[in-house]
Amino acid sequence: MNAAQETASARTLRARLAMRAALLREVREFMHARGVLEVDTALLRAETIPDPAIGSLRVYGDAGDCGYLQTSPEFAMKALLAAGSGDIYQLGHVFRDGEHGRHHRREFTLLEWYRCGYDARALMDEVAELLVALVPALRDRPVRRVSHDALLASAGLEPDCTHDALAATLSAESIGAPAGADRDALLDLLVGACLIPRLGHDAITFVHGYPVSQAALAAIDPGPPPRAARFEVFVDGLELGNGFRELADPAEQRARFERERATRRDAGLHVPPMPEALLAALARGLPACAGVALGVDRIAMLAAGADHIADVLPTSEEHDDD
Repeated sequence: MNAAQETASARTLRARLAMRAALLREVREFMHARGVLEVDTALLRAETIPDPAIGSLRVYGDAGDCGYLQTSPEFAMKALLAAGSGDIYQLGHVFRDGEHGRHHRREFTLLEWYRCGYDARALMDEVAELLVALVPALRDRPVRRVSHDALLASAGLEPDCTHDALAATLSAESIGAPAGADRDALLDLLVGACLIPRLGHDAITFVHGYPVSQAALAAIDPGPPPRAARFEVFVDGLELGNGFRELADPAEQRARFERERATRRDAGLHVPPMPEALLAALARGLPACAGVALGVDRIAMLAAGADHIADVLPTSEEHDDD
């Protein structure tokens, strides 16, 4: 690289860093204006989420002890909520094993926040307000809410469609289903491969009312029919975040964790310990609240008009994974 190229590269890097700095500053100003307190919890903890679809990075000390780099600050933040913190947010790096691609990195920047007394709809409104503040190109876009049932209907499927119906739809789209995949796995594959790319091109789009089997850490709306009080937000075919009205029942949360750990065990995956610290926090009493996590790097992609996550990271990383 000659001197002129080095100067151009330095200017590009400086512009990228300035863009990210402005975006992070806007996030903090947005939260400060609404009285949401910034917190800074540990990235290395003894517990991690047992969700079979999310891989955690393990860290071993010299004594052989194992810790986990956090996939989200959720567990630590809920402990603060149970202790009386009130509305809080965290802005920083998290880690997920096996995530690398045009829209993914295994270390990435996450914004997560919790609002006491909010339900999922109120938090959706605030998410839309933040996205408009961070991405000026979204200011003229409306907000659209689509139920998960309606999303499936757009693919010609009933909400309670069978495993075979999902497999047939995937086959018609020339998408092969992994051997032994259960209904939820096929549903995720269909939504991710066929439906998400269509979302959010003319509106900030929220999908809500997920199947109870995909509730994760969300409360259940009784219905009928019962649905997870969960939402995801999409812009230009890109998922930006996942939010819940939070489950506060420690017994139900323990049962869900047990099922997830069993699934990991059956699949031959590492089974992390039961997240007892989170369950203890729920037992102390989680206030009625809703929370959401947004991928900051993906929002930066929208703000910069970038097609690849490497173009907005605070490094000179190359596109090595297309």
